[in-house]
Amino acid sequence: MTNRLRTEIPEEETSNLIVEEKPAKEIPDNFLTQFLTNGFISADAAIKALPFVLYIALLGMIYIGNRHLTEKNIRDIDKLNKEVKELSYGYKLTKADLAYKSTLTEVAKRVDTLGIKESLQPPQKIVDKEATDGN
Repeated sequence: MTNRLRTEIPEEETSNLIVEEKPAKEIPDNFLTQFLTNGFISADAAIKALPFVLYIALLGMIYIGNRHLTEKNIRDIDKLNKEVKELSYGYKLTKADLAYKSTLTEVAKRVDTLGIKESLQPPQKIVDKEATDGN
């Protein structure tokens, strides 16, 4: 068969084509198909129950999503608790360091480099004579 115009092709050549019809597929005869067609649940009952089945599936997905969200929140809470403990240890360490550095001997050591020395004489009490006379 060569390339020719359709008008040149005789009708006899096109009518020689045989079209084979495929037989319709039969439903396999297994337990599930028999159960759905002949058994406990018919096709009509399955269609009627479909909204309820979809509702149950939606509730299941919401339940699973809620579970994932809860586990994520628990992990975040644990992470924050660890961070709070670290910050608490840092606070206690800094507070103890400040208490140590504010002692009299440590302050004297630090100001000695500036040329300031500790007084050897005890402090003197200043008394206001006018305030003592009025009482």
